[in-house]
Amino acid sequence: MCGIAGFINFENSAELVQITGAVQCHRGPDAQKAWTHDNIALAHQRLSIIDLSERSDQPLVKNGLVIVFNGEIYNYEDLKKQIRSSHPDIEFVTSSDTEVLLELYRVRKEKCLDDVIGMFAFAIYEIDTGTLFMARDHFGIKPLFYTRIGNAFAFSSELKTLVRIPGFNKSINDTSLLAAINYLWLPGNDTMFSNCFKLPAAHAMTIHTREPGLNPIIHRYWKLETVIKYSDENEAIAALQTTLEASIKRHMVADVPVSSFLSGGLDSSLISVMAQKLNPQLSTYTIGTLARDKKVEQMPEDEKHARILASQFHFDHHEINITPDIIKELPRMVYMLDEPIGDPAAINTYLICKAARENGVKVLLSGMGADELFFGYRRQQATLQTIKYKKLPAAIKQLASAVIGVLPVKFMGRGIKLSRWAKRFNTFANLPLEEAYMRSYSYYDSKELSRLFKKDITACYHQLRSYHSSIFYESYRNDPQNQMCYTDIHMFMQGLNLSYTDKSSMAASVEVRVPFIDKQVVETAMQIEGSLKFKGNVSKYILKKVAKQYLPHQIVYRPKASFGAPIRSWISGDLAHMVDDLLSRERIEKRGIFNYDYVKQLIEADRKGIEDNAYRIYQLLTVELWFSSYIDNQTA
Repeated sequence: MCGIAGFINFENSAELVQITGAVQCHRGPDAQKAWTHDNIALAHQRLSIIDLSERSDQPLVKNGLVIVFNGEIYNYEDLKKQIRSSHPDIEFVTSSDTEVLLELYRVRKEKCLDDVIGMFAFAIYEIDTGTLFMARDHFGIKPLFYTRIGNAFAFSSELKTLVRIPGFNKSINDTSLLAAINYLWLPGNDTMFSNCFKLPAAHAMTIHTREPGLNPIIHRYWKLETVIKYSDENEAIAALQTTLEASIKRHMVADVPVSSFLSGGLDSSLISVMAQKLNPQLSTYTIGTLARDKKVEQMPEDEKHARILASQFHFDHHEINITPDIIKELPRMVYMLDEPIGDPAAINTYLICKAARENGVKVLLSGMGADELFFGYRRQQATLQTIKYKKLPAAIKQLASAVIGVLPVKFMGRGIKLSRWAKRFNTFANLPLEEAYMRSYSYYDSKELSRLFKKDITACYHQLRSYHSSIFYESYRNDPQNQMCYTDIHMFMQGLNLSYTDKSSMAASVEVRVPFIDKQVVETAMQIEGSLKFKGNVSKYILKKVAKQYLPHQIVYRPKASFGAPIRSWISGDLAHMVDDLLSRERIEKRGIFNYDYVKQLIEADRKGIEDNAYRIYQLLTVELWFSSYIDNQTA
């Protein structure tokens, strides 16, 4: 796990390499090096995980090829054997996966991507031809940003590196800003800037650096197969168990200790217990929340379940308590995330990784991805229920809507979870399935967005709608469970979960591995019929059938808990002063993006307990902090 960057046709490439080292140093505190040749400079920041010796530092230069690589190739040992068998003349001088990737490219060129299993963003430069080849892993676990500045081209692991380049165009992408407000994250391959992009997941890019124009050629090298192979429950259980065990074994490959997140929920518990079979001394980390915050948030006792599991399986368990003091870190967190991401789970991830790093841990396993693959989100289930709801008599639906409309979301300082859920369901219950699903994780409807923004956002909103529809209807048209899972894999998982996980963990110089988001696991999961993912009103049904073989019943079938900070409690309490400051009339009107009267209305309704606007308000804070850092240059 590392940081990479490259600069083509820049006269000040030596200066840019130094900037990269300073900005991305958290991604690779173990070594920072660079390589320059003709019109290209490559930089690397190393977090050493496999082959800890200096011989595996990067950029790695070997026999006419140069590589900078961020990530892990989990099947690199098997690939090395294949290369040695077919090309005995190739000698390996390190025991790293980096060198294996470089030699695999030498042998197979871009076809090397057919063989690798892992998480990666890398660039390989051919010195003789001047060809630069870049690729990003199948699901976008590892980031890769790029931009053009005049006749020059640059790429990096983090957006904040590119922003520091003189001449970088800071024009805002209005559709991305709208998405950040509507979803709390950015879908697709755009960034907040109009002239800066992300290389899409499962895509490769080629640039001929000695030709004028530096026009990148981008193509897709892999697409998720969407053919149902498992309709039989027992066959699905067997296939999934075998694939998961193989994935865990691959993800344990490292020359440093591997630890694990442990929330006490199904996904992280299963990952931890399966991993412990390979490492009996496994250490685990969980987040605890103050009792007063739980009261407002109505949060479950994650710590209790994590302790139960840790005691039963004898994990070396560590618990980190999250307190409002972390608010002081908010400006820095927004800066580190590159984008205005309004999900406070990023805070939890950072705190866990920071504590683990202080204990000498460099690698953590995460249960991320299971909800997307196995229909684990409440909004998925709620959207499915709209099919039945829409068949109810109109009078009943009108009465239900009226009653829900007047329900409070908070009473005497205690949050009312069922009221929150009912109000959210009411916003999409009567919409067509695809629209309902988009609305289920949108924080505004089109009318509310028009009231919030000063500028006419109609065209931008249509772009968001169109993009969502194109993914939703791309596959599984007769299988709504898998249709929603497929959409989440390509939108929610990539745009939010993987994005904040990479930035939050690397801010603490820790690598997070995601065994569920493994190429073979995802392929197997998406070949399982949707009716086996939500059966008998049991979410993640088929995964729970596998988990029963490893975990106690009370862990497998406990209610789902979200992985996030107590934002509802903070917004109405410890964050109130920051809200009044950053979202004041003066600040809002000076920024010129939002209508202050509507922002004020959101804040007042939340404080009175009439509406649950905490996440809306938190994201408005995040957006203001992002603008302060990335536009006003008030870097945290």
